[in-house]
Amino acid sequence: MKNQLKKLCVFVVACTMVSMNCLTSVYGFSIGEEREVGEKLQFAVRSTFPLFNDPDIYQYINSLGQQVLAVAGPQYFEFRFSVINDKEFNAFSAFSGNIFFYAGLIEAMNSENELVAVMAHEIGHTVKRHIASSIEQGQTVGIGTLVLALASMAMGGGVATQALLSGSMAANQSLSLHFSRLNENEADLLSYGWMKKMGRNPEAMEKMLQTMRRITRYRSSKLPQYLLTHPDPEARLDYVDSLLVKDKDELSKLKNGDDFAFLRFKYRIMSLADDATLFRSFLADKSADPHASQLDTLMATYGLSQLDREENNFDNSLKEIDEVIKAYPDKKILLDDKGVIEFAAGKTENALKTLTRAYRENPGDLYAAFNLARVQLNLNNWSEAEKLLKIIIGEMPEYAQAYYDLGNVKANQKKDGDSTYYLGKYYFYSGKTKLAKQMFKMAAEKKDINQVFKNDALESIKTIERVEGKN
Repeated sequence: MKNQLKKLCVFVVACTMVSMNCLTSVYGFSIGEEREVGEKLQFAVRSTFPLFNDPDIYQYINSLGQQVLAVAGPQYFEFRFSVINDKEFNAFSAFSGNIFFYAGLIEAMNSENELVAVMAHEIGHTVKRHIASSIEQGQTVGIGTLVLALASMAMGGGVATQALLSGSMAANQSLSLHFSRLNENEADLLSYGWMKKMGRNPEAMEKMLQTMRRITRYRSSKLPQYLLTHPDPEARLDYVDSLLVKDKDELSKLKNGDDFAFLRFKYRIMSLADDATLFRSFLADKSADPHASQLDTLMATYGLSQLDREENNFDNSLKEIDEVIKAYPDKKILLDDKGVIEFAAGKTENALKTLTRAYRENPGDLYAAFNLARVQLNLNNWSEAEKLLKIIIGEMPEYAQAYYDLGNVKANQKKDGDSTYYLGKYYFYSGKTKLAKQMFKMAAEKKDINQVFKNDALESIKTIERVEGKN
């Protein structure tokens, strides 16, 4: 309870700090205003939530999002898909294309299609502008109420959240960010149609709703926030079932697809987010299941390799990853995993060879590029590391760790101005705006700073001041 209240208070303070320059009331919420609040929300999220930012996790979740958007058509917003390191069974579609999934929700999924079904549903809410519409249709709503309602949606309800939210609704102000039955039907219908266009079987929607219904029945005393903001899974299940029955013959031709990438993604997250003992027990059950497929059994071995790496059992970890590689030699990202284990085990030269091969065979693999850059840094190969890190920030401009490493590169190259600038970018994308502003000011005053970096540092200061409401 204390931890939940602490996170809530931090989030509310962060949102309030970055929202001071918004209109004192929100009415007739325009596209431009939604973009502005979305930008501010991003800063609040970075400063509050522990996000999974590793390039492989980022690439996977965002590539799926782009697949949905490709069939959804042109949008008003630039979408971002993020995973929060929290066991809460939750996801939320915030303003202007910011969509967040919690580790707890991903762990409850069993296939990539289930993840796509939830993702498409959340995109549907954004496309239909359900949150913005609820504001437009209501009374004038204070920005403080909006901030607290967002906090309630994100943080998972609870007594503390509800008390704060109720207190913000004084003086005839009201706001509910819970989706209505009509909202849910609209989002489900969009998700259903997009999945068919993608050649994905929308029966995954039914399976995910069945999971939600089961949780509703067994945890009715304290429902997860996702079931509060997305109510009545029973009614939604009836609606989706009617669609499935109507299209039964058409859907029989659709395949469920290969879940290797999804299971790797899921187990990577579980190895980082779960209690190690519980995760090991979960994997043991998977391995012992007589009905498990070969993929399920081998990916349980993959999960063990990740868990053993986290626990520094490197010999076991390497044996396990080699077993999975032998079964799936075409899955190049497994070479990344092996190289990461070798590097963690202190086998730097082996890691260099493995990751060099992985990146050569798949130049678009940012996970290989990043870990190869870390090896090059360890070997003091500054120029090689810099090339790779610049490729990463070109594709992932909000990846804080890459800027930190570039700062180290520049420091070792005796380029103090550029190093300070990159440190500012690191703090900027870590949500530490006060420190970022200090670094940017210091960098702009350095005589040896790259002029492009100086200009960007000054613009970044303006951005920070704008979201903090200081201009």
